[in-house]
Amino acid sequence: MASPFDIEEIYPDEGPAPRLPRRQAGTSPQSVAVTLLTDYTLRTRAALPSAAIVALLGEAGVTSVGARTAISRLARRGVLEGARQGRNSFYRLSRAAAADLSAGGNWIIASTAETQAWDGCWTIVAFSLPQDHGTQRRALRGQLRWLGFAPLYDGLWISPYELAGPARARLAQLALGAVTVFRGRQDALDAIGQRAPVDAWDVDAISGHYEAFLRRWTPLVSRLGSVGGAAAVRARTEVMDTYRRFPTLDPRLPLELLPAGWPRRAARDLFAAVYDGLAEAAESHVRAVVARFADPVPPGIRAHTTTDMLAGVCEDGCGAPAG
Repeated sequence: MASPFDIEEIYPDEGPAPRLPRRQAGTSPQSVAVTLLTDYTLRTRAALPSAAIVALLGEAGVTSVGARTAISRLARRGVLEGARQGRNSFYRLSRAAAADLSAGGNWIIASTAETQAWDGCWTIVAFSLPQDHGTQRRALRGQLRWLGFAPLYDGLWISPYELAGPARARLAQLALGAVTVFRGRQDALDAIGQRAPVDAWDVDAISGHYEAFLRRWTPLVSRLGSVGGAAAVRARTEVMDTYRRFPTLDPRLPLELLPAGWPRRAARDLFAAVYDGLAEAAESHVRAVVARFADPVPPGIRAHTTTDMLAGVCEDGCGAPAG
C-alpha cells in the first residue's frame, strides 16, 4: 500500500542537515531505506554492508540501481555515514539523523495516544497578510497545520488545545506583527447558521483513513505467527509507512467533539499488534540477509517495539561514536 505521507512532516528538520527524504508518488526508495535502517539499527546505529541494504530494498521492490542511488543520495544528505572495510562499503544512520528519527518515532506513538482532558476552550489564531506575501502565508499555514490547527475561516485558525511557548514564538517569527492569539469558549448565540468549530476539520475523511487502515491490517493479526522472512519485513515496513501519517491527519480532537466509537484507539492498538508482533521474525530475516554479505554479522541489529519508541529508542545517544 503506497502512502502519500511526506516523511519530512513527521521528522521535521530544523537545521541544514540531515535532510530526510520527501515522500514521492508511490513509495520512495530513500524513504524505504530510512525505514529499514531505522527499524533494525536505530538503537546502536549498526553499520550494514551496502550490498545487504540493496538486497533488503530489492525485497521491497526497489531495483538494484534504484537502491544504490538511494543510498548515495542519503549519504550526500547527511542521513547516512559511509565507511569501507577492505573491498566492502558499509553504511549506518548518522548520529543527527538517528536522533531525529528517534524523536519522530516517539512523537508518532505519543501523538496517537488518547487525548488529554479538554476545558471546553478554543485557541484562535488570527492573521492578516497581503496577497503578495504568498511564501510567508504558506509557511504560516503549514506551521499551523503541523500544530494541529485548522482554518475555521480564511485567516482564522483554531485548535482545542493551548499553544505552547515555543510554538507561539515560531508563529510570531513567521508573521511578525500580523498574528494575534486568543483563547476562550464559543459563545452560544443563535444556533441557526452558526458554524461549529469542529467543522473546520473533515472528521469524516479522517475517520475514513482510520477505517481503511483497520480493514487493511486487521486480517493479518490472526496469522502473525505464520508470517516470516521477507514477508515479515515488508509488512512491518508497510504498516509503519502507513500508520505514521496519522499524527498529521488526526489533530487529536477531544473525544466529546467526535462521533461515538472514534477509531483512533483501535488503529493504534492494531498498529502495535502488527509492528510488535512481526518484530522477532523480521529481525531474524534482516540478520540472515546481512549474514550473506558480512562475516561476522555486525552487532546491534535489533528490532525495536512501540514501547521502545515511546520510551525513546535513542536514549543512549544513538549508539557509540565512530571509531
